[in-house]
Amino acid sequence: MDHILSGIKPTGQLTLGIYIGAIKNFARVQNEGEAFLFIADLHA
Repeated sequence: MDHILSGIKPTGQLTLGIYIGAIKNFARVQNEGEAFLFIADLHA
């Protein structure tokens, strides 16, 4: 089983580039292995 680690940095508004480049792929990789997806935040 593959392990997948991926995250994005919040920029305020959802743009087409963020959707196509990250969020759409997050849904796809969840079925390919054990996925750890996160939103990076300075306050976390």
